[in-house]
Amino acid sequence: MSNATVSLFDKALKSWLPKSWRGQEGAAVPSAASTLSPNLDGKDMDTLRQWIDSCLAKDGCQVTARTRAATLGTHFLNLSDLGRLRFLRLLAENDYGVEEDKVQAAILAWQQCTANGACVEPENKVTAEQALRQALEPRRIKLLKQFNGLQSGVKFLVDLRAEVLRLLKKHPELAPLEVDLKSLLSSWFDIGLLQLEQIGWHSSAETLEKLIVYEAVHTIKSWNDLKNRLDSDRRCFAFFHPSMPKEPLIFVEVALVNGIADSVQKLLDEEAPLEDLSKADTAIFYSISNAQMGLAGISFGNFLIKQVVQQLREEFATLKYFATLSPIPGFNRWLSQQAPEALMALPGGKEWLALLDAEGAGAGKASKAKPKKVAKGEDPKKEALLRLVAHYLGVEKRGGKTAKDPVAHFHLSNGAQLFQINWQADTSDKGKKEAASMMVNYLYELPKIEARSQQYSERGSIALSRKVQKLIK
Repeated sequence: MSNATVSLFDKALKSWLPKSWRGQEGAAVPSAASTLSPNLDGKDMDTLRQWIDSCLAKDGCQVTARTRAATLGTHFLNLSDLGRLRFLRLLAENDYGVEEDKVQAAILAWQQCTANGACVEPENKVTAEQALRQALEPRRIKLLKQFNGLQSGVKFLVDLRAEVLRLLKKHPELAPLEVDLKSLLSSWFDIGLLQLEQIGWHSSAETLEKLIVYEAVHTIKSWNDLKNRLDSDRRCFAFFHPSMPKEPLIFVEVALVNGIADSVQKLLDEEAPLEDLSKADTAIFYSISNAQMGLAGISFGNFLIKQVVQQLREEFATLKYFATLSPIPGFNRWLSQQAPEALMALPGGKEWLALLDAEGAGAGKASKAKPKKVAKGEDPKKEALLRLVAHYLGVEKRGGKTAKDPVAHFHLSNGAQLFQINWQADTSDKGKKEAASMMVNYLYELPKIEARSQQYSERGSIALSRKVQKLIK
């Protein structure tokens, strides 16, 4: 995560905090809590532990417990980076995991109840099972659940997990907290609870501003750029959750065109004429952005695509094809890591090494080949790179099963076909850096989606078009 993104996150985290939270700071918590230092220095950690324990105490009603949690959350937002890390480390400790003595007692009670049919009454067995289930719930989960009853409490937990994920690589001790947050959020963000909404130019300014901030594939450069993406020949759809009604979870941008699009610059050209919708036969999904970092790993992108396809088919009877125009984020990095000996065995590899040698950037005489002659005006690197990227997308695997490229894995697991690789498809600096300006179309053929998804998930089988097959041979 970039420093700019972290700054935006931190600003957003504080700005949405409801006034109702701030009004609850008089909750019954340790008196020293109000003097906690931003870094949680000295005895502050002991005070914080008492504070958390007071939130978990069974005295008082649910309203009292949630009020205490709101106060705790408010003060968390006022901590420094170091203070937040110390706070999160405390929550991740074993003291806030499962209480092993209670688990052992619940297991024993359940075993005694079920042994030799000792539970004459069915409700006794149900009671024992429920007690065991409750004992297996970590103490930190009990605390986190209290935020569900607060205005914007779910958003607080989503952003809290985003912060934990940001810290996790350098601080693996936070893993227990991350696992529990993911488990809790996964249960709350079930696909059946999500609402699909179309976003247009006349949507609220707040929603439009969030599209600009959250767009993760092709940066929205201006309001005119955004307006162009929401014009009559475009569509934008997002999933929302009832507990976060003003926050898109994930959104997709769609262009309605004639034929498979092969250049994102053409799609984003503000001066281009509007498409004749009566002739549009293809819906191009050219940007899919996960808007909430705290929901990473909780997948609902595949459901988004399926629901959007269904809605578009109902609105436009002329649509025959549904495809993406997708980036290839890992290609250049993968290519740079290949040894000359390995490249020699790959489609296009020998030609690529010959080009590097000719430019003085290769490994001497490793290729033992001369660059091919190409037609005037043709880029000599084109054929070699198209073949190499076809191999990367269609053959290279992570762990021997799933596609190495993350975007490829997403669409292939959803049942798409690797359809077409496009030269000079994204000439932006980002496009050049990621994949030498190449992009790829994944084609969703509706009658074949389920079978392809199953073949990929079970055997790692990747559906390839004839065009791509020829490049790999």
